[in-house]
Amino acid sequence: MLSPELLRKVRQIHIKTNHLVNASVAGSYQSAFRGKGMEFQEVRQYVPGDDVRDIDWNVTARLGEPYIKIYREERELTVMLLADMSSSGIFGSKGPLKRNLIAELAAILAFSAIKNNDNVGLILFTDHVERFILPKKGRGHVWRVIREILQFESRGEKTDIARALRFLNQLLLRRGVVFVLSDFIDPKPFQQPLTIAAKKHDLIGITIRDPMEGGLPAVGLVQLEDPESGESLLIDTRNRGLQKQLQLQLRRKNENLKQTLHRAGGHCLFVDSTQDYMKVLAAFFHQREKKR
Repeated sequence: MLSPELLRKVRQIHIKTNHLVNASVAGSYQSAFRGKGMEFQEVRQYVPGDDVRDIDWNVTARLGEPYIKIYREERELTVMLLADMSSSGIFGSKGPLKRNLIAELAAILAFSAIKNNDNVGLILFTDHVERFILPKKGRGHVWRVIREILQFESRGEKTDIARALRFLNQLLLRRGVVFVLSDFIDPKPFQQPLTIAAKKHDLIGITIRDPMEGGLPAVGLVQLEDPESGESLLIDTRNRGLQKQLQLQLRRKNENLKQTLHRAGGHCLFVDSTQDYMKVLAAFFHQREKKR
């Protein structure tokens, strides 16, 4: 049973994200992602400028004038959300915790999907797949997606993106849309299962970043601990060389991740916990819409 505090948080995210979808991305989501295929709808008379490849020669021969076939897109898709629940998500310096941000992004994507009659499923993973929720439709299902992420208590602490992708590849046989919501802090390679997933599905990696990952406030000596490995390190935050090194490492990490996803055939978005993530999503959907 949900605690009053958690229920309040779920309601807040539900109301906020539903409003944002209605105001910003509901239409562009539909245009950004293709359906499962094309279904024959009807024939009509040929008009100059129509594609001659669509001419229905049987009807044309029977009626003595050119007619073309009209198709409609089968809209219903399966959207899978892969949410990283590892310990690095329980961190937030200026903005929300990464895990809370993942919950909001998952809600935005789920609302966008159900408004277009798509099914939404959820995979929660750490260094193994911890929970799988079957794809379904409806507002009540979005409530469940938000609730599962916020109240989830993981058994694992580390991250294994490759294992989560392998699980997805075995599970989702028909083409779908896959969003991986993670900070992608994973020392193990995941290129191979990522490539397989991106060939089968429309795959988008949404990378969660915190401002402190690119530089620390100059407050002197600080003891840092990696939440996933447990390793501890004492550093001097007033060291300018160290600050530059952290910024350079983050830029390299982001660039490597972007190249990894693009080589696989996927897409890569970056969301800073202090920025307006709706602008990032809206820009991506509009870009996809133009390409189509």
